[in-house]
Amino acid sequence: MTRSRHRCVLIRHGETEWSLTGRHTGRTDLPLLPEGEEQVRGLRRTMAAYDFATVLTSPLRRARDTCELAGLGEGALIEPELAEWDYGSYDGVTTDEIRRDRPTWELFADGAPGGETAAQVGERVDRVIARVRAVDGDVACVAHSHVLRVLAARWIGLDATAGRSLVLGPAAFSELGWEREHPVIIRWNHR
Repeated sequence: MTRSRHRCVLIRHGETEWSLTGRHTGRTDLPLLPEGEEQVRGLRRTMAAYDFATVLTSPLRRARDTCELAGLGEGALIEPELAEWDYGSYDGVTTDEIRRDRPTWELFADGAPGGETAAQVGERVDRVIARVRAVDGDVACVAHSHVLRVLAARWIGLDATAGRSLVLGPAAFSELGWEREHPVIIRWNHR
């Protein structure tokens, strides 16, 4: 089987009230802040340089709005597998608040009660990666910090937990691709 040598551009949504305050924002469907909207508009020129064959977006509002504001909304496809990590009972809670009861808690190692583990998120993004690699051309994925960090780790063949080492800021974009037959991270956390 021959792999196409296309790129996969990852775009994290702009700032929300909870991302600004450090709250885990999984399935709660928050809007972008005005500042977040402005951050995303700043990506428009950069995204215009790409010729995407397919644009995939998380079904959550903050990602869909980011997709639209970045100039990628026309023809974008909703991809449920790109929804953010399900934080279960930790949705809306900060890491400091969680660690009052669980001092050694770490999302990538422990997952979230009533939510997902890193392995479960990894299984979801593996399906996204298969879909992206089947496209003949570049693909954009507009989504959320933790799910995109896991996607990048899985793209290069690492365990889902390796996503803990990839920080991704609001309205940042990253580019995944190939060096010969090896999947690589070409650029990370750009604005």
